[in-house]
Amino acid sequence: MSQQHPATVSVFASPESWIESDALAQCHQVAALDGMTHVAAMPDLHPGKGAPIGAAMASTVLYPFLVGSDIGCGIAVFPIKLKRAVPEKLAARFPDLDRALDPEQDADDPAWDVFQGEVPAGYVQGLGTVGRGNHFVELARIGTVFEPDHASRLGLAADDLVLIVHSGSRGLGEQILRAHTAVHGAGPAPDPSAYLAMHDDAVRWGSLNRRLMAARVAHALGAEPAEPLIDQCHNLVEVRDGGYLHRKGAAPGDGRDVLIAGTRGTFSYIVAAHAGPDAGHSVAHGAGRKMSRADALRRGRVKHRVEELRRTPLGSLVVCGDRQLLFEEAPTAYKRIEQVISDLVGHGLATPVATTVPLVTYKTADLGSAPPADRRRRRGRP
Repeated sequence: MSQQHPATVSVFASPESWIESDALAQCHQVAALDGMTHVAAMPDLHPGKGAPIGAAMASTVLYPFLVGSDIGCGIAVFPIKLKRAVPEKLAARFPDLDRALDPEQDADDPAWDVFQGEVPAGYVQGLGTVGRGNHFVELARIGTVFEPDHASRLGLAADDLVLIVHSGSRGLGEQILRAHTAVHGAGPAPDPSAYLAMHDDAVRWGSLNRRLMAARVAHALGAEPAEPLIDQCHNLVEVRDGGYLHRKGAAPGDGRDVLIAGTRGTFSYIVAAHAGPDAGHSVAHGAGRKMSRADALRRGRVKHRVEELRRTPLGSLVVCGDRQLLFEEAPTAYKRIEQVISDLVGHGLATPVATTVPLVTYKTADLGSAPPADRRRRRGRP
């Protein structure tokens, strides 16, 4: 049954924030779908494939395409203890997070110790890998602490080291969305409980994958793996208030601690989120793109040299063997994280707790700087 009026759309950004008209148009297109009740756009809003990224969308109908293919994508923060954090030395010791951990062939890898039980959905492809796009694993230190008591409750203080892991369900989420769109396109889930069962597996898989990667990096850097201090998923659907709250690039903001990612050349922010129903109980998940990948690649090749993009203005290093990805993910392709945080604070959605300052950001393996033993192992694999 079609509804009479489209859903309400609220944009939680200040006039100083640059919000693309295409992204706003997508919000209004989503608002016109059957069953939609409210669309909350975050200050990192930007256009996505068919649906906006940086939005929380409430509906009486479940739409899988509003969550997208990377179900369970999120950001986790892990404490890590190292004697000395010299970026040049540590960058060379990062493991190859494009090489999956095979449960049988790599059964003796100590990273498995962080996981007990069965792999969700029995999906073993891509375990322990970061993926491409805006995904990353970063060694960072805690910078400015705005709320010492809150930081202390998280077990954090200035200059502590953390691992930040941003990744999702890899091929599993894509498989789930494809199975739906092949039959129903952008239409609703005919059996919401069946979709939710698969969706929940992908969310668990994404969380497990972040833990495995953090453990792989900790072991490679000579540290002991630890439990995450924060692990919030920003691509998911939640059953709430008798309906479905779809989040696409929006982190749960109802009393949670969230890391809102900047870029590899800027700070990120740990915030205490306290967003209500008008904001879809959500906060931004990052700085948000201001350039498409094609634009970033075209402009970046004119403006930057590859060597410049491997060391940031903060003095941190970027591990990335893919030149195209270096340009596509250049800090200039993103909005200013400070403006995003300012908008969240201005709308009463979040309180900054601390900044994190990147030391080493891993995007994809750089064969040229990998330890010799790791290079040999890679050559022997297909």
